[in-house]
Amino acid sequence: MTAAARNWLDQRWTANLSTLFTELPLVQRPAAAAEAGFDAAEIWWTLDGPTPPDGDLDALRRAFTDAGVQLTGLNFDAGNMAAGSKGLLSRPADSQQFRDNIAVAVGLADSLGCKALNALYGNRVEGLDLAVQDELALENLALAAHAVEAIGAVLLVEALNAPEAPQYGLLSSKDAVAVVDQVNAATGLGNTFFLCDLYHLARNGEDLPQVIEQYADRIGHVQIADAPQRNQPGTGELDFADLLGRLDAAGYAGYIGLEYKPAPGVATVDTVDWLPRELRTSARG
Repeated sequence: MTAAARNWLDQRWTANLSTLFTELPLVQRPAAAAEAGFDAAEIWWTLDGPTPPDGDLDALRRAFTDAGVQLTGLNFDAGNMAAGSKGLLSRPADSQQFRDNIAVAVGLADSLGCKALNALYGNRVEGLDLAVQDELALENLALAAHAVEAIGAVLLVEALNAPEAPQYGLLSSKDAVAVVDQVNAATGLGNTFFLCDLYHLARNGEDLPQVIEQYADRIGHVQIADAPQRNQPGTGELDFADLLGRLDAAGYAGYIGLEYKPAPGVATVDTVDWLPRELRTSARG
């Protein structure tokens, strides 16, 4: 086991406001995160469709700027996730929705200084040749890679876990990194990276230290939740001191996204005591 290069709590944390503070409307969550001591946050695409009204986009911008919270990560439109959608870009019937969202999501990210956008691959389409789905995915990811390059951002691709998303197209780190490599080869930009979500990989039974060692040079962002219940660190089986220490040793210096979910009926503010308040801000020192 690798010794942590520093206290594992001393990271650049970013709060995922699509899993945290969900007891509040989205536009109130940046202020709630700030009140809890966080100055950085990431979000899924939870606006109304791929091209929401300008007023909704403006309200979300104001929510972040007024709260003094830096948006560090943004998902492209992934469809109705509450209804089981896990992305649009590999699905012929949904592809145009993804393409319509690219300029809108990149524009929102640019206006808030966000430098990482995540593109969920999508569930498999029953009866359709996998090669057709993967070819479409590569086309759409290449479009997204060029769009984020224009604002100096990176594109992220992640694997989900089979117990929760059995129809998703990328169910292992190997599969996700293979897509990352294909996009970079197709575009020549080198700006597509692996979103290493330790929770999803753990639920898939992967060897997390091996994943970190093997793919360290492709990791563009890290997200965490404890396994198997997806609650806050310390409630499950993962050794975050070891895992984040390995990431440190491998040279990862980016944000660690807190994409855990409070247990039912538990307010987010009651789940953050594991992280001392003075370590919640990324602007230390």
